[in-house]
Amino acid sequence: MRILIANVNTTASMTETIRAQAAASASPGVEIVGLTPSFGPESVEGNFESYLAAVAVMDRIVRYDEPYDAVIQAGYGEHGREGLQELLDVPVVDITEAAAQVAMLIGRTYSVVTTLDRAVPQIQDRLLLAGLNERCASVRASGLPVLELEADPARAADAIVVEARRAVDEDRAEVICLGCGGMAGLDQKISAATGVPVVDGVAAAVTLAEGLVRLGLSTSKVRSYAPPRPKTVTGWPIVR
Repeated sequence: MRILIANVNTTASMTETIRAQAAASASPGVEIVGLTPSFGPESVEGNFESYLAAVAVMDRIVRYDEPYDAVIQAGYGEHGREGLQELLDVPVVDITEAAAQVAMLIGRTYSVVTTLDRAVPQIQDRLLLAGLNERCASVRASGLPVLELEADPARAADAIVVEARRAVDEDRAEVICLGCGGMAGLDQKISAATGVPVVDGVAAAVTLAEGLVRLGLSTSKVRSYAPPRPKTVTGWPIVR
């Protein structure tokens, strides 16, 4: 089985961090391929950058010319999952939705701890669109930009712990979701500091993607995610 995991930004070192975490979570014999978009922002923090990244991720995956069995979009709260589901015949899993779905299996409520405050409404909207918001106790910001997660992991972990503890104590969250692909691998440290389960969206997405492949299931093409109708699209960067 081969699973593609697409970073939404163009920072190659972050792609490798995400790929390594995904590989560590994968079953024996499952190959994880990390993909970095060929254009787009170095980090995604806001709607403009998110929409740009969505196009870049679709472009990168469509250009991948080897067989694969599933795709993971490794951007928390980002746009584009629906477009990938229209374009592809294999299962597509978004780390935002994967983390929330797993969290709801192990607790009554969950909270997300993300990067900057500007990301909070975007994540809330993503959860609402996916029908996963009712059991979300809160979405909290650590105040760290995406690239600082990689530059100073110890400081990042400390900042996440502060907000995770507040989510548990003040918002009554029973599970914490790490709200950025760049937080991959911090779950055990945050769990030890808070005393509650912590879900890494990358690891959760790998497990769900594997399960869908083994079940022989993929996206329904009946209505919502039917393939795009053939038509002329001027200037579109995606080459199919």
